[in-house]
Amino acid sequence: MEVAKLQAELEQSKAEIVRLRERMSMCLPTVHKDLSLISLIPKWPGSESAVPLQEFLASVDSAARIGNWDQRDCLEIAALKLADTGKSFHNTCLELQAEGTTWGKFKEVFRHRFRDVHTDQYRFMRLQTTRQAKNAGPQEFAGRCRALAQIVMCKDSDPVAQRIQRENAERMLLASFVPGLSGVAGRQVRYQNPQTLQPALSIALSERWKRKKDLKILFTRRLTSRSASNPGRPIDRTLRGIALGAQLTLAKVTT
Repeated sequence: MEVAKLQAELEQSKAEIVRLRERMSMCLPTVHKDLSLISLIPKWPGSESAVPLQEFLASVDSAARIGNWDQRDCLEIAALKLADTGKSFHNTCLELQAEGTTWGKFKEVFRHRFRDVHTDQYRFMRLQTTRQAKNAGPQEFAGRCRALAQIVMCKDSDPVAQRIQRENAERMLLASFVPGLSGVAGRQVRYQNPQTLQPALSIALSERWKRKKDLKILFTRRLTSRSASNPGRPIDRTLRGIALGAQLTLAKVTT
């Protein structure tokens, strides 16, 4: 009799626990993941021209905190953003392909594989000799110079030393950006001799916008004049001829 009573009480307790769990699950707020933040994470090819690895990993961590991602999300999104050498390494690394790999393990393996083994002299030389790539805009080139300056900058826990290092990095950044700019924009920046990066970048962007505007006006004038002089010529052939001339003009303007 006593055993039957205890068994009945046990069943009643189990039923009560189930009801409490159901009530708690209804009260818990739904966690929404914001996967739109993926677009803020840069591609990482693993080359020297790419953003520093630490910056890439930090961008994933920051997006994960804001977007409520879990460790599995970080792993999959980071792998999605890899390219070239970085992607090849990830696909062939047995440690990263093993079951149960964590986001912390991913960061540890990548930091070890892509650690910087160059000397300080080599890093300074890269910063001083970097030049704007043919298809890169002023903003993209400024980002590359900043990444190189951050690599050169020493790490120190002292706040005063950190401030001095930042100031030195800003001076090195400007000294690398201004001589490395190409074309008319570069000549204008060097002529105006700005003292910080932001004015230098503004001058370069303004000059580039002005050149594009001048080219658009030139394109419109040529279209109008050719249409007037060749009224019987098909418009598509006229446009093709002007577009070719505009491309040649742009090539001359930007050098």
